Amino acid sequence: MQRRLHPSESVEKLLGDNESAEGEIRQTRGPSPATNAIRTTRDNGKRLSGWKKWLLIASILVGGLLAAATGTGYWKYKTAPPYGLSPPWYPTRPAINVGFPSLCLQDGPLGLRFADHITAFPAGITTGATWDRDLMYKRGRALGLEARLKGVNALLAPSMGPLGKHPAGGRNWEGKRFGSDPVLQAVAAVETIKGIQDEGVIATAKHYILNEQEHYRQSWEWGLPNAMSSNADDRTLHELYLWPFAESVRAQVGSVMCSYQMVNNSYACGNSKLLNGILKDELGFQGFVMSDWLASRSGISDVLAGLDMSMPGDGLRWQGGEALWGPHLTMGVLNESLPLSRLNDMVTRIVATWYKLHQDDKDRWPPAPPEGDGGPNFSSFTDEKVGLLHPGSDDKSTGVVNKFIDVQGKGEEAHGLLVRRIAAEGTVLVKNEGGVLPLDVERWLGEGGEKQSVPLKVAVIGEDAKAAEDPNACPDRACNKGTLASGWGSGAVNYPYLVGPLEALQAAISPKKINLTSFPSNDLTSKPPPAFLKDQDFCLVFANAIGGEGYLRYQDIRGDRNDLYLQTNGDRLIKVVAKNCGGGQGRTIVVIHAVGPVIVERWADLPGVKAIIFANLPGQESGNALVDVLFGHVNPSAKLPYTVGKSLEDYGKGAQVLYFPNHVIPQQNFTDGLYIDYRHFDKFDVESRYEFGYGLSYTNFELSDISAAMVKPKSAFPSPRPDGTNPPSYSDDIPSAHEAVFPAGFRKLKKYIYPYIDQKSADHIKKAKYPYPEGYDHEQPRSPAGGGEGGNPSLWDVHAQVNVTITNKGSRVGKEVVQLYLSFPPNVPEGGSAGASPAETKPVDFPVKVLRAFEKPELQPGESKSITFHLTRKDLSYWSVTDQNWVMPTQGKFKIQVGNSSRNLPLVIEL
Repeated sequence: MQRRLHPSESVEKLLGDNESAEGEIRQTRGPSPATNAIRTTRDNGKRLSGWKKWLLIASILVGGLLAAATGTGYWKYKTAPPYGLSPPWYPTRPAINVGFPSLCLQDGPLGLRFADHITAFPAGITTGATWDRDLMYKRGRALGLEARLKGVNALLAPSMGPLGKHPAGGRNWEGKRFGSDPVLQAVAAVETIKGIQDEGVIATAKHYILNEQEHYRQSWEWGLPNAMSSNADDRTLHELYLWPFAESVRAQVGSVMCSYQMVNNSYACGNSKLLNGILKDELGFQGFVMSDWLASRSGISDVLAGLDMSMPGDGLRWQGGEALWGPHLTMGVLNESLPLSRLNDMVTRIVATWYKLHQDDKDRWPPAPPEGDGGPNFSSFTDEKVGLLHPGSDDKSTGVVNKFIDVQGKGEEAHGLLVRRIAAEGTVLVKNEGGVLPLDVERWLGEGGEKQSVPLKVAVIGEDAKAAEDPNACPDRACNKGTLASGWGSGAVNYPYLVGPLEALQAAISPKKINLTSFPSNDLTSKPPPAFLKDQDFCLVFANAIGGEGYLRYQDIRGDRNDLYLQTNGDRLIKVVAKNCGGGQGRTIVVIHAVGPVIVERWADLPGVKAIIFANLPGQESGNALVDVLFGHVNPSAKLPYTVGKSLEDYGKGAQVLYFPNHVIPQQNFTDGLYIDYRHFDKFDVESRYEFGYGLSYTNFELSDISAAMVKPKSAFPSPRPDGTNPPSYSDDIPSAHEAVFPAGFRKLKKYIYPYIDQKSADHIKKAKYPYPEGYDHEQPRSPAGGGEGGNPSLWDVHAQVNVTITNKGSRVGKEVVQLYLSFPPNVPEGGSAGASPAETKPVDFPVKVLRAFEKPELQPGESKSITFHLTRKDLSYWSVTDQNWVMPTQGKFKIQVGNSSRNLPLVIEL
């Protein structure tokens, strides 16, 4: 029997009492679920030494934590604790015995969903546009702090899926999608994870994997019984969509969330190849895999496939209260269809993650009532202080569910300041004809200078210019009213406030210097146009495009956008303004808030359009951040995290959303392979309007003096896979069925999920041979690409170094994103590095170039800095389907190009 201890006992005591335990840890052997897999969960394989201490502690507690693997139901998830003891708060008797708490898991990527006194951060697409590691980390740290102070154990962020295969994808904007390139996505994800987990909160890498569109992503959401299947080949999976997840695992992310849809016609949350074979074996993931909400579509088979936690606990229908897991896992163990070793592995992963993030520290994580006043201090179901303790159930008892804890920071630590900075540095200037920006501070703001006899006449036009009277009026922000600072869905939050551009401009300008006219509407349909347009010197026109998660719709937009054009007549608005501002002589500045790329061909080249700004989705400080950029308080340094094409068709056939089902189970074939976004534009030599990585500045930078050298010899394969630490072992003795019966006097609440079974079930346990997949009884071969967190440790050995010099040639202090792209040698044979000749194999197809590194230095006028890039084995390798490993070409030369966008790369050198 495992010793049952309370987590309040110190780590040192737990380890001290079990000094010999490490020597007893052995590899658990036995049947192994191998459905569609090369790795298993019953045979857990060797765990990595970085987790050894936490696995050991978890092994002491795991015997009493059956319920940790199943959510307690929709009406209990993401909600405040009952203040006072109630069964669902400590959902199992064994969990009470060991004192392990319930875990609160909460969205999300832009801040805490359904919570009060929190921050509405800039979206992921805005954060990605900064290309700034420091800001990415600080945003993650602030997200983690707010989550911890609200009592949230696991934040459902960040996400790196969707990657952006479909430019019209509904969730491309979210906290998850930092850009349409795996390297940019990975860097942002890693910095976010580090920030969140440095606050002791479990980060969640989602959605694993190939979740690229909203249409048909989920069973029944679109009237079909099954979700769509995203079908991709092995190399595309590894080099594009898996890359950010691999880097997240290397950053020791605590949790990975599997996605709704199928992958190659197996549900992602029940796909053993993805969960056991790739995530847990090849990538060495040590934490726990949770399902997206109702993404688990089966019971025991999902467990065997590698799913560790089913959320929210309900089965196949929302809010049904009928579980696929819960008591069925208990029955599965008792009738021996579910190996006890697998259940122990699931719980060990959850408990070890909890300890690794030091959530046993009572100073930072005070216990929930009745032992303390910790736990979640807000409710997802009411804004009132007092509310139902068990919403959705048949119990109507009430208590304090909202404590209204302000977690937004104060003074210099106020998170609003960070939001403003990220939003400003994520604002991309793509056109600035005649240097119309920055706006003249003296003339506009009245800061010094000679008196101006005639005030400037300025019009601010468009519905997007002004914040809506109630920016939180629409559920989960699923409408397009007022200025757009977020998309919609589970990633959205309640704004504590929202500063619109018009309000910020009115507060900033001098009324003596500026005669401001506001027209916060898109209705300029009168002919001739309104007379006020003819008198303006400047016209600032605002337009937008929204999208969101598929469970909601706005007008005819069902998650994914229908096209890439501006919405609510935005294109027509801009054309009318540009042609009539100042009688055709005025200067029009266009500001776009959008969830992704928009087509600007209808008006970008009009003579009156002098400047275009992609302000993305800035969060609560939208207007203030824009003012900072317009007046040069912040020098624009953002770069596009996607390509702006001239039409949706320019992105290729593979970039089109599947809007209509093509099969009973809709099939989305990733026939574009590696060629999404700029890779597609490069391969087919398509001219873009604004390329990936593009963005202007108010100062000028020059790159020079490139040099490159191999610092470690080329070799085809990574080092042999290293051994890890064997997993803990537990007793395989099946407990008595009567230990799993509901305790005497236990009150069951309607629609809540429990692990207990009734007495009748306990009396009629029948054991039978379960139809395990073929090969389940055998230890499976391990991937040679594995052996460490993220993959084989030698993948991150530095093999090449590139040096460049950057100089600020302008008159302003500014930052510049220096981007390094790599081109592989020509005529590399598939498997050729393993000995095959080019004549025997077809050459490997490589993109024209791929982003591999970037830096963002800040320079004073006239200052020069040297930048060093380190290229790893993985950077110089491709995924060989033949060898099932990363292979570095050893013949031929790599081409290195460095510049400030994917199509402005003046420095070139071979390696």
